Amino acid sequence: MDNITSRIIGEMQAQRDAVQRANLMRFFKTGKGEYGEGDEFLGLTCPQTRLFVKRYHAEVQLEDVDVFLQSEFHEIRLFGLLVMVEKFQRLMPRSRGLNPLDKMMQRDAIIRKYLDNSTRANNWDLVDMSAPKLLGRWYTLPSAVSGVEKEAIVDSLANSTNLWQRRISMVFTWMTTRDGHPELAIKYALHHIHDPHDLMQKAVGWMLREVGKHASPDLLREFLADHVHELSRTSLRYAIEHFDERERRYWMAQ
Repeated sequence: MDNITSRIIGEMQAQRDAVQRANLMRFFKTGKGEYGEGDEFLGLTCPQTRLFVKRYHAEVQLEDVDVFLQSEFHEIRLFGLLVMVEKFQRLMPRSRGLNPLDKMMQRDAIIRKYLDNSTRANNWDLVDMSAPKLLGRWYTLPSAVSGVEKEAIVDSLANSTNLWQRRISMVFTWMTTRDGHPELAIKYALHHIHDPHDLMQKAVGWMLREVGKHASPDLLREFLADHVHELSRTSLRYAIEHFDERERRYWMAQ
């Protein structure tokens, strides 16, 4: 490791907290047979990790991120993902600095790095704090990657046997819906509608709820009218969370 990566990792490890570590390992289901089996924690809170990102993101180069993403420690992987998010946000079209072509090429490079390491976002918080702001933003921005190729990339994630890649393919639509493309959430909700994993059922319902909240409640109602019998009760409860009590009772009765 070079000086900057070893310094950051050393400083993060110096903040170990045994009590918090035990709590986090229970919360993120790291026991045998659980979805986070084998994940290791230092015991840092998310705000602590974000402070490291704020302090060091400008010093960390994109090529350094691999070191953090390959760490056994959850918080260090989160640091690497959030550094990519920070760098990507500074390359948005309206940000100052580089010309549009250079911004586009650097955004594409960040996404390649993210996709190459997508299995390292191996818990729900790592996915949820990275996929929308990276893959979700990138999907609708100018890119050297065509729209057809982007769709194929997400389809590949959606068809993966890896739970976290599948969750990426669903949760990335949080941002595309907010950016005016709710059809992507509808597409991948249908793709994952029969996924048996609880974390996928929650993701499907959550992203459908965002369609109703940020695009159109009637679009969500149309989806429910066609597919309510296929949705798990978990997905349905999440999807209708913002409806009034009377309408929630109606849909649950279906």
